[in-house]
Amino acid sequence: MTRAALSALWSFWRRNPLQLFTLVAGLALATALWSGVQALNAEARSSYDAAAAVLGEGRYDQLVPRSGETIPQETWLTLRRAGWQAGPVLEGRLRAGETSVRIVGLDPLTMPGGAGPVTQAGDAPLATFLREGTLFAHPEVAGALTAALPRPVVADPGLAPGTAITDIGVAQEILNRPGALSRLVLAETQPLGRPPLAEIAPELVRQTSRQSADIGQLTDSFHLNLTAFGLLSFAVGLFIVHGAIGLAFEQRRPMVRTLRTLGLPLGRLIALMAAELAAIALVAGGIGVALGYALAASLLPNVAATLEGLYGAQVSGALSLRPAWWLSGLGIALLGTALAASGAFWRIARMPVLAGGGRRAVALPAGRRHGRQAALAVALMAATPLVLWVADGLVAGFVALGALLLGAALALPPLLDRALALGARWARGVRAEWFWADTRQQLPGLSLALMALLLAMAANVGVSTMVSSFRLTFTGFLDQRLTAELYVETESAAERAALRTLAAREARALLPVLTVETRLAGRRAQLRGLRVGPTYSENWTFLAREGAVWDRVAAGEAVIVNEQLARRADLWPGATLELAPGRSLPVAGVAGDYGNPLGQVIVGEALFRDLFPEETATRFGLRTETPQALRTALVEEAGLDPGQITDQSALKAFSLEVFDRTFTVTAALNVLTLAVAGFAMLMSLLTLAGMRVPQLAPAWALGVTRRTLGRLELLRAGVLAGLTAAAAAPLGLALAWMLLAVVNVEAFGWRLPMFLFPLDYARLGLLALAAALAAAAWPALRLARTPPSALLKVFANEA
Repeated sequence: MTRAALSALWSFWRRNPLQLFTLVAGLALATALWSGVQALNAEARSSYDAAAAVLGEGRYDQLVPRSGETIPQETWLTLRRAGWQAGPVLEGRLRAGETSVRIVGLDPLTMPGGAGPVTQAGDAPLATFLREGTLFAHPEVAGALTAALPRPVVADPGLAPGTAITDIGVAQEILNRPGALSRLVLAETQPLGRPPLAEIAPELVRQTSRQSADIGQLTDSFHLNLTAFGLLSFAVGLFIVHGAIGLAFEQRRPMVRTLRTLGLPLGRLIALMAAELAAIALVAGGIGVALGYALAASLLPNVAATLEGLYGAQVSGALSLRPAWWLSGLGIALLGTALAASGAFWRIARMPVLAGGGRRAVALPAGRRHGRQAALAVALMAATPLVLWVADGLVAGFVALGALLLGAALALPPLLDRALALGARWARGVRAEWFWADTRQQLPGLSLALMALLLAMAANVGVSTMVSSFRLTFTGFLDQRLTAELYVETESAAERAALRTLAAREARALLPVLTVETRLAGRRAQLRGLRVGPTYSENWTFLAREGAVWDRVAAGEAVIVNEQLARRADLWPGATLELAPGRSLPVAGVAGDYGNPLGQVIVGEALFRDLFPEETATRFGLRTETPQALRTALVEEAGLDPGQITDQSALKAFSLEVFDRTFTVTAALNVLTLAVAGFAMLMSLLTLAGMRVPQLAPAWALGVTRRTLGRLELLRAGVLAGLTAAAAAPLGLALAWMLLAVVNVEAFGWRLPMFLFPLDYARLGLLALAAALAAAAWPALRLARTPPSALLKVFANEA
């Protein structure tokens, strides 16, 4: 009986290959978008883990400079003599041809157990480290280092991308930083009775393992955003699966009734149908994982560039086939299929043995269920502000977004039903009344595809509004910040002296940029010293301010903080910030600082030099009316290399290039999501086309030509797509507001103003309309070419 039942169940798919294709393709596309995002996230996190594994970062406390970037080697020796068990680390960047390599130097004899050198290039690398001065490098940069350095280089795939490790003495030599260390890694157990850190090295601060620089924590928001888009794309694809399964179950009601009448137990029937769907889900999931791999491989270079540009994180440019993400792809395919089929299984479990077997061309009931669906939609949308009110954080923001989108999707069919009823009420003429009534009748069968289209369009409106608003704000921010015509990077005291001499004669103003990394308000932050003048006072704008901001900063009486630090530490105008022990100043202004993941504090040049007299400005801005002439003089008279001089336009172009790469992935996911929604509509129309013949035959018999029926099908698709686009616009704007005011603040620490772009929305509406008409073209053409004999068969049983 089981074999016969399986044969009967599978015969349905043999007779309806289009519906099988719809189910497999929908699930494969949904899985591809999800698994592609997971592959990108897994590759990035693997690179973070490899970078941390070099030094055991995240597992050990570290000693870092309270200010500045380096620790004198004598300080480490003093700590060792006092009994502190600490291993030194030096880290820096080295240009090897066109490649930038992260050089990590360490002392393997004093590093805590389990913290470097960790390699896969040999069983005993310790002797190589100590005797030969060998560098172990990731294969991507090993060739460049071999060509650039007269030292042996060993390719080691176990290292992080773009990284090389070596003995600390070798690192100090090749980085030209003799006697300098970046940080000290502390052993877990320390001797008793050792003197406190404040007595022997007050310039150092202990950073617990939880606070250690973990690039994975810094980029969590980026990956959570990608995951959210992957889930949205999967949800859109799942509408296809839900519709295909629901329609198939409705069409198999006579078969279910017959099998149960012949004695097949209900439990076994449900188990066989579940096994059938599981097999289809595994096949579709496998196809989806393969497509996701190809998608991730094409997007990975842009993701790597984004993470390096925004966060300084090195991510491999090659994609690895990791079990975590392809197993999650298969798992999400099975889970999605189970969710999509749960309603159908519930209806079969409650269906009487002798229930009628008449087909229903819908997957969602109408009537009273529309009322319940509308009530659920209202409840979900009402939950959106409630979630934001009772909870905060990035996860709460995405939960609120999910409630808003799901509620709006559920509200769409009842809203469209009311709109079509209104159209029927205003109709004049028999054909117009029939068109509106027939469109309303077809709505339940198309509702899932239209809900997918709504979500895809809303996501496009919301994300495009966010990106365009960000770009407009970011461009204004660059115009405000990059006001100097030239920027010069110096490497020696002689170059700085020559620059000052030339600037006094040729430039309108010389603006040194003094920067040091320190800890402020309990967080890692940048402290910048600026030479206050018209360049800043005339161009900078503030999100919040108190009094004459720049006058107070120039006098050393107040500071400016960026929005990120203001939000994280609640440092708004009037609050007080401790810059150094016993030195606190009020906050006079809060400035936007888009694209910077760190907090930043700005003080006057005199105050900065008072706090950090050992720091020297190496980067300068030059104000001039003749930038090209000054550039030539800097090269010819001051002896600077052209690569040390950057003009304003080049800096802006680079910044905007990083910006564009940042949103390449989200733009690609938006396009793919819209494509999946169009595919959902195509499959729905094709599936329903054959079931529409009995409904259209009477209209044909009354004189409506087949060509006219085909045109009406196109018009019906256009009307439904237009109404969906009209509903998607306000939903997309609400989504954009939440992305800018909630998600962006929690993820990055800044809030962006929201701008409207009506032309973009009009283009998107036309694109959606074109997609709907393209999806309806094939079914309409099939209808226009339906043989009269097929239409006449509808009346064969009429008396």
